[in-house]
Amino acid sequence: MKILIQCMRRALPSTWKSASWLIKLMIPITLTVTLLQHFGILEWVANYLNPIFTYFGLPGSSAVIFISGAAAGTYAGIAAMMTIHLTLRQATILGIMIALCHALPMECAVNKKTGSSFWTMCIIRITMAFVCAFFLNLLLPELSEEYIYLGAQQDSSLSDVLLTWVVSQTKMTITVFLIIYSLMVVQRLIEAFHLLQPLSKALAPLMRVFGLPQQVSYMWLVGNVLGISYGSAVMLELQDKGMINKEDANDVNFHLIMNHSMLEDTIVFAATGISALWIIGTRVFFALILVWGRKWLKNIIPN
Repeated sequence: MKILIQCMRRALPSTWKSASWLIKLMIPITLTVTLLQHFGILEWVANYLNPIFTYFGLPGSSAVIFISGAAAGTYAGIAAMMTIHLTLRQATILGIMIALCHALPMECAVNKKTGSSFWTMCIIRITMAFVCAFFLNLLLPELSEEYIYLGAQQDSSLSDVLLTWVVSQTKMTITVFLIIYSLMVVQRLIEAFHLLQPLSKALAPLMRVFGLPQQVSYMWLVGNVLGISYGSAVMLELQDKGMINKEDANDVNFHLIMNHSMLEDTIVFAATGISALWIIGTRVFFALILVWGRKWLKNIIPN
């Protein structure tokens, strides 16, 4: 109990720092999306993009949501998703696109520091997000239930729209803080009981299945538990200590760009009603295709 209380106390400063940063990103993005919808600009954009996004089973207005998530992050993308009317099927497809392609400027910069090309990582993530959306549109059953909607009614006045936005953002802010705090407490408990390294050793055989060197299991675990952004300090420390070289780090980055922050992302999306099975299954499946496809190309194409 004493260790738990200590971990809960230690988690508060980092939670406040991370939550404040995320909320500062979310507020202007969700406000912009809300105003764009109210003044009909989102509908105007949707009319031009509808023919393209139809192939992915999404309305054209999803483009604004996808860009929000890709630029700022998962929380900003989810918050923006709740400002337009979506079915659960559409939300599942769009949610997986955001899970694969979020916070690109920040996370691709981390990838670059750990040995990968910024633009290669960025282009692959955007491309694979649309590839996954295309196949999900073919495979997903019809889920006609309405996804969570926190926006105002279409005929609402501007003051009503802004009031609804304030209320929804207050709810979202509390939710973000509680989720991040829970994750930070778990992370502190893992550190307190020194579980990360034993877990990574146990996972070493799994690396062969994923087509990765066994020595990257620790980095893989960090990326999957903490995410690229949260785990960047740990990843860089591994390189500084010589525990992993840039070539191996580049190999694991190709997996992590498809399959990272699985704990946090899955919990967050599942909390809004999106199936955890579709989130995890899609990301793992396409991570395997990307890594093994890259290995196959390297074998048949001479340097």
